[in-house]
Amino acid sequence: MAKREDLTVKSDDQLQQQLGELKREQFNLRFQAATNQLEKASRVKEVRRTIARIKTLQNQRTRGAASAQG
Repeated sequence: MAKREDLTVKSDDQLQQQLGELKREQFNLRFQAATNQLEKASRVKEVRRTIARIKTLQNQRTRGAASAQG
């Protein structure tokens, strides 16, 4: 699982790339769950929370940049 400290050192482009990869993985995990082929059910929760962490960090950075401008 990606820790917040690991995510804060990444650039915006790296976060966006990781978000895309995690969303792709989330889709695959949902597909596996629907077909009863899911091996590690805890990974679904882990991916979902990591996606939320990345989106939260992106939102904070956006708000920080907006408040710095004006």
